[in-house]
Amino acid sequence: MTEMKEETKLWGGRFDAKIDVLMEKFNSSISFDQQMWQADIQGSKAYAKALHKAKLITEAELEAMLLGLDNLEKEWSSEKFEIKPSDEDIHTANERRLSEIIGADIAGKLHTGRSRNDQVVTDTRLWLRSQLNIIKKHLCTLILAITSRAEEDINVLMPGYTHLQRAQPIRWSHWLMSYGVCLLRDMDKVVQIQHRVSTLPLGCGALAGNPFAIDRQFLADELKFQSVSLNSMDTIGNRDFIAEVLFWATQVCNHLSRLAEDLIIFASNEFSFVKLSDAFSTGSSLMPQKKNPDSLELIRGKAGTVLGRMTGFMATTKGLPSTYNKDLQEDKVALFEVCDTTAAMIQIAAGVISTLEVNQPAMKSALSYDMLATDVAYYLVRKGVPFREAHALSGQVVKKSEKLKCKLNEVPFSEMLQISDKFAKDIEEVWDFESSVEQYTSAGGTSKSCVLEQIKLVRIKLNEC
Repeated sequence: MTEMKEETKLWGGRFDAKIDVLMEKFNSSISFDQQMWQADIQGSKAYAKALHKAKLITEAELEAMLLGLDNLEKEWSSEKFEIKPSDEDIHTANERRLSEIIGADIAGKLHTGRSRNDQVVTDTRLWLRSQLNIIKKHLCTLILAITSRAEEDINVLMPGYTHLQRAQPIRWSHWLMSYGVCLLRDMDKVVQIQHRVSTLPLGCGALAGNPFAIDRQFLADELKFQSVSLNSMDTIGNRDFIAEVLFWATQVCNHLSRLAEDLIIFASNEFSFVKLSDAFSTGSSLMPQKKNPDSLELIRGKAGTVLGRMTGFMATTKGLPSTYNKDLQEDKVALFEVCDTTAAMIQIAAGVISTLEVNQPAMKSALSYDMLATDVAYYLVRKGVPFREAHALSGQVVKKSEKLKCKLNEVPFSEMLQISDKFAKDIEEVWDFESSVEQYTSAGGTSKSCVLEQIKLVRIKLNEC
C-alpha cells in the first residue's frame, strides 16, 4: 500500500520544476475554502458510492473509502485535522489525508472521472444550501420579532413621513410591518433561489462529462439535489447561482440599512421616538453623555461592503471564456464573507427590534394638526366635492392658518365658510388623530384592523416558507 507524497500535486504529472513559492501561496485557497470541509467529504462519500455502483471499485474499496472519510470528518469536527503547506485547497487536503489513512492505492481511485472543476462547484452548492437554511432561520426570527413588536405596540401612533417631512398620522406598528412585509418578500425570493442552487454538478468532470457511466441521478438522490445539470460545459463555469445569492443578500442588506437609517433618526434626541438597549449601543471615548447607535450604523455601513462584494464578483465573471477559469476561485471569497455578514446583520437587527423602548409620548407630541390637511380634503369629498377641488380648498385652509399664524384646527369656522359652504360644524370631528388613522380600512392600510391582518398574514406566510 503506497502513500501520496506530501509534495505531490493533483495536477503535477507533466511538470518537472517545482512551483514558485510565491506562486504556490498566490494559487492556494485553503485559507478560506477549508470551511467547505464537510461538503467536500459529503460529496466524496456520494461519489465513492457512485464509483462502486459503476463497478469501478470493489465493495472492500468502498468500505475503506467511507471509513477513511468518516475518520476525516472526525478530525475536522474535533479540530485535529492538520493542514500541510502542500495543501492547495480543501480538496487536495482531504485527498492527501485520505491517502495517509487508507493508502494512495485505494484513495487514488476516488478521483476517477472526477475533476476539481465539478468537485468545487458541488462543494459550493452543498455549502451554500446549508448556509441559506441558516440565514432563512435568522430572517424568520427577525420577521417574527417585528410582528411581535407590532402586535405589542398596536395602539401607538406616530407621524408618517415622505421626503423626511411629516405627512400623515400612522400606527408605529404600521411602520414596523412595512419592514416585516419587505423582509417577507426577501424570504420568498430565497426560497426560489434555493431551488436553483439545488442542481447537481457532480459527474461533469473537467468540462466534457464523465466517461465511466457514473449515474448522476443516483448522485443527486444521495446528495439530495432536486435536479441534475443539463450541460457539462455550462455546469463547470456556471456561477449564476452565486451571483443570484449575492444580489439577494445585497437587497436584504439594503432593506436592513433603510431600517437602520430610520431607527437612527428616530433614536436621535431631535426625535426621541425610540431608545436603543445598552446591549446594542456604545459610548463615546470623549463625551460621557453620548449613547451611539453603533449597531445600526454598522448595519448601514456593512450593507455597502456587501454591495461592493457583489459588484466585484460580477466584474470578475463578466469577461470569462467558457467552462472553468481560475478567476472563479474568487467566488468563494465574496460568497463566504457576504453570507457571514448578512447572517450577522439580520441577527443584530432582530436584537435591536426586540429590545428597543418606544417613547409613546414623544411620538404623540410629534403629531401636528397640519398633518390632517388631507383629512380636510377627505371631509369635503364625503360632502360631495370632487377630490381635485377638495384638495385645492384644503390648501386654502392651510394657507389661511399660516396667514393667521394659528394651528390648522384653530382656523375660525367663519373663515372656513368663506372658503367653502360645504364646511359644517362636524369639521371638528376631523381634528382627531385616532379617527384619522382608523379611516384607512382598505387592505394594507394603517387602521388597527388592517395592521393586525398584516401581522396575521405575514405569520401565515412565514409558516409556508
